[in-house]
Formats: sequence, structure tokens, C-alpha cells
Amino acid sequence: MIEQIGNYPATLALIFITGLVSLYALFNAAFLNAHVLHIGVVIRDREYYRLLSSGFVHAGFLHLAVNLFVLASFGPVVETNVGSYRLVFIYFLALTGGSYWTLVHNRRTPDYKAVGASGAISGIVLSVCIFFPLSMVSVFFIPMPAIVFAILFLLGSAILAQRKNRIIGHEAHLGGAVSGLVGTLMIEPRALIIFLEQMAEGLSGTQL
Repeated sequence: MIEQIGNYPATLALIFITGLVSLYALFNAAFLNAHVLHIGVVIRDREYYRLLSSGFVHAGFLHLAVNLFVLASFGPVVETNVGSYRLVFIYFLALTGGSYWTLVHNRRTPDYKAVGASGAISGIVLSVCIFFPLSMVSVFFIPMPAIVFAILFLLGSAILAQRKNRIIGHEAHLGGAVSGLVGTLMIEPRALIIFLEQMAEGLSGTQL
């Protein structure tokens, strides 16, 4: 759906705003530092706005490009199934959930810093997995059903978040993914029915 991204206004707006703000931050160190999710600063100075603003700045061009590519790939699927405004709701709930989880997880590490939209995008990806659990996705060129990816993603993020000296914020991925799942079910309860029906059909086909 990337080639038709113009048909999905909410996804396009999130990509445009995130890209614009991130590019500005990459050339303005003071602006970047003012929006990084710096645990010690958030707790000490109560700069809670960083829980949201940190999702609109990135550590580098590659970090930004990867996140925007994934958003462009999965955002339209969610927007098609729940609508533009609800996509934005899921996105910001996942962003907030990922950042909050990061804050709680690292509350005893005041020097810890994090940036990026990975938490929010994790929520969007997991939302897709609810609607299409048996659709095939490619992870490092390995095809697998979306539900398998979702399980591996959640377990992997939970385990890797316990490692010390990590450079990837796995706790944000986990918090964002869980928040995205919850947000999807909150605003679109039929997603659970769709999930169960597809899983039942898939299991029936497997038995045959």
C-alpha cells in the first residue's frame, strides 16, 4: 500500500509530521535534547511532555527511515479497518504506553535516554496482527504468519528489555505493542471476533 499512501490521510500526516520534526531535530541539537525521553529529567523536572515529543525525534537518518517505512507499510492497513481518527488514537496511545513503560522500567537509571516512534509503530504493527493474524509477513526475509511474529515480538521484547547496556529500547516496543493491542480492542471490539474467526478457520484448514 506504500505506493497508494496518499489515500490514507492519517498515516500520511503522521509520516510527514514525524519526518519534518525529526529532520529539524537532527540539525538542531538543542531542540533534540529538549525532547529526548531523558528519564532523570522527566522525573526530576516533571517534563512529562517528553513522553510524547520523544516519539517525533530520532537518533539518525537510518533510524528515522526504518520507522517511517514500517509506518507506511502497516499504517494504511489499520486506517482501512478502523478509520483515520481511530488510527491516530491507537498511534498516540501506543506512543504514550511505550514511553511510560520505558519510564517505569528505567526509573532507577536516571541517565537513560530514548528517542523514536518505535513504540507507537509497534502498536500499529500489532494492531494489524489482530485483523490479519494468519497473513504472511517477512521478518529478516523469513516468512511467517502475523500471529507468530506478534508472539515472538512480544516475548523477544520482554526478554531483551532485561539486558543491560542495550542500545535498542525494547521496553518501548513492548509497551507500545501492548498499548496498541488494547487500543485496537477498545475502539473496535469486532477485531477480537475477526481474530478468533480467522484463527478458527486457519486451525480447521490445518487439521484438514
